[in-house]
Amino acid sequence: MKKHLSPTKQQQQQQQQQPPADVPAPACEVTVQQLNELLSDGSGFYSLPTQHFNEVYPRIYVGNAFVAQNAMRLQKLGVTHVLNANDTEQFNLSAFFEEGADFIDKALAHNNGKGKVYVHCREGYSRSPTMVVAYLMLRHKMDARLAVATVRHKREIGPNDGFLRQLCQLNEKLAKEGKLNGDLGKLKTK
Repeated sequence: MKKHLSPTKQQQQQQQQQPPADVPAPACEVTVQQLNELLSDGSGFYSLPTQHFNEVYPRIYVGNAFVAQNAMRLQKLGVTHVLNANDTEQFNLSAFFEEGADFIDKALAHNNGKGKVYVHCREGYSRSPTMVVAYLMLRHKMDARLAVATVRHKREIGPNDGFLRQLCQLNEKLAKEGKLNGDLGKLKTK
């Protein structure tokens, strides 16, 4: 089963009417800078993915569009569902966080809990990892830092600052609702 998360023309027009990205974001418990520090190698540099895909969480793969188009490869991996995180970099990806998390849940529950999902965007570097981080926050109650670190531990990722800001906002919302574990004990700092 495949699901495409793409903005409609109406959503794209609404996004174009939004204030520019340089407008200060509301305060978050987790900052874009903190998330960027988790993503860099310690000296401020970011690594590009060295593989086409990686299993970043049990039965959840993040990768590029090349593998997503290779049905035999997906079949060999045992992938039962594909989530395409297709949008523009300016688009508010957070509008799809719940829908994407629902799809991942259904994919993992497929075949008596043996389903596997391949989440991809063009490069498997920004949009698709952002969707998986949001899933971990929404369904596994991970703080944004722990969710980013969990995915980054298995794959080189680099969500843009706009997507990181959306994750910070999700973190703030979930924290206010009491839906985060708040346990950063598993988070390994560099």
